[in-house]
Amino acid sequence: MAQTSVRGAVREEQPGFRRDVGLMALMFVSLGSIIGSGWLLGALTAATSAGGASLVSWLLAGVIIVLLALVHSELGAAYPLVGGTARWPRLAFGSLGGFTAGWLAWLQAVTIAPIEVEAALSYLDHKWHGLINDVGALTTMGLGVATVLMLLFTVINILGVRWLAESNRIAVLWKIAVPVLTVGVLIVVSFRASNFTAGGGFAPYGAHGVFAALPLGVVFALQGFEQAAQISGEARDPQRTVPRAVIGAVLIGVLLYLALEVAFIGALSPGNLIYGWAHPVGKGDFGPYATLATGLGLGWLATVLYIDAFVSPAGTGLIYVGTSARLSYALSHAGYVPRGVSRINGRGVPYFAIVLSFVVGLICFLPFPSWQSLVGLVTSATVIMYAFAPITLLALRRTDPDRARPYRVPAASVLAPLAFVAANEIIYWTSWVTVEKLMLAIVAGYVLFGISYTLGHPIERPPLDLRSLVWILPWLVGLTVISYLGRYGGTRLIPEWVDLGVVAVFSLVICSLAVALSLPSHRVVAAVAADEREAAVQPGLKTA
Repeated sequence: MAQTSVRGAVREEQPGFRRDVGLMALMFVSLGSIIGSGWLLGALTAATSAGGASLVSWLLAGVIIVLLALVHSELGAAYPLVGGTARWPRLAFGSLGGFTAGWLAWLQAVTIAPIEVEAALSYLDHKWHGLINDVGALTTMGLGVATVLMLLFTVINILGVRWLAESNRIAVLWKIAVPVLTVGVLIVVSFRASNFTAGGGFAPYGAHGVFAALPLGVVFALQGFEQAAQISGEARDPQRTVPRAVIGAVLIGVLLYLALEVAFIGALSPGNLIYGWAHPVGKGDFGPYATLATGLGLGWLATVLYIDAFVSPAGTGLIYVGTSARLSYALSHAGYVPRGVSRINGRGVPYFAIVLSFVVGLICFLPFPSWQSLVGLVTSATVIMYAFAPITLLALRRTDPDRARPYRVPAASVLAPLAFVAANEIIYWTSWVTVEKLMLAIVAGYVLFGISYTLGHPIERPPLDLRSLVWILPWLVGLTVISYLGRYGGTRLIPEWVDLGVVAVFSLVICSLAVALSLPSHRVVAAVAADEREAAVQPGLKTA
């Protein structure tokens, strides 16, 4: 095979990821993930849970997501690796730490694409009947359309990251324009400030409602900012572009969703709020903005919204097929699953992992509960994945202090633990029923890891690094116990507000323990060097 010289070293060239993605395309990947079915349904679920105080829910979620985005920005710029959220914890904590984060990252990513497709078809069913049955599951015709969409996403991803970025760029321009148009029209045509204190006052369900709204669609709507970091190994000048892309996408997303909530509540019919917020747009309505537009005589806007109800979720599904494939690659690259999954074709994409995401996505189309129920589970898995980032940042700053960090989180010793606490609070607010299911999914992941590790070739088995279980197991078990004893679907034994303090103190203890048990510096430096050698032979990489 051909040889290439990179920074004085001669290495065998092999197919690798291509660095084809620029700043705007990178930011649009994150923004395209943020603006999906969440913008169509997030305002309704938040208002149902918190009333007018749902504005506080969006502000609180915005603060939390910004904290997590800052952490991901530093990690993405300092360690620009494909499938970063699955690979950064491995650098800091070894195999079991990396697998836990990677499994959760893959689990949420591989299920979001089918969730978005189902949301799109549920909206489309209002105009093209026969896609969804009476219990909300796909019909035979709906399954056929969903399969075609997933196949389209798969083909675009196999064609290469440039095709993915360009296809997404067109979709995102539309996805931004329609929500902005909706906000402007609803505020001008019908805005009632009194709605914010109707149905029992500004906060009819108190702080409990504000917190409960976060995992019911608010955090789900804002998640996806990390997508730019996930493909940072395919970005041009990632040290500069990744932080800008991540932070820019988050700020735009938070402002847009806050404006949408204001417009939504202001446009509601006061008659629907007399008896509370259970059905602010009418019982059984799936498309809240389209329903409002129709009620106001804005048929043209309703038509635009129904079109967007298909485009926005479908665009997000397109991105997550690629994301889940790159996370599969990261798991395979680390030796957690068979090596064949990490095979890359001549276009610089992990084609086998993309096909695997397509197959798993089809399995996810089996009859599921409501969009909202799925959102709670996916949000929890995502937030645990996010929670690994702050402690990974602190650990790598300690064990890899000489690493060039083009972007540094200000006051990281304070903000990173705070971000970890915030992530754990969201998991607690998700409710005991969801946390229970999530922990079972994590156990299933460990079983799969054990099987793969046992059957793998001895030479390819990475060291287990069991020391990471000293903090991971107490963390997961502790969250489960607190959730069971807590006030969000649990036994309610822990008093209100005390429960939040318990989660915070517990999180800080786990954070300190995790950093103390991170891998020694020589292991971290060796792992980083191995990843850099891999990146050095990637086609399209510009070197100094």
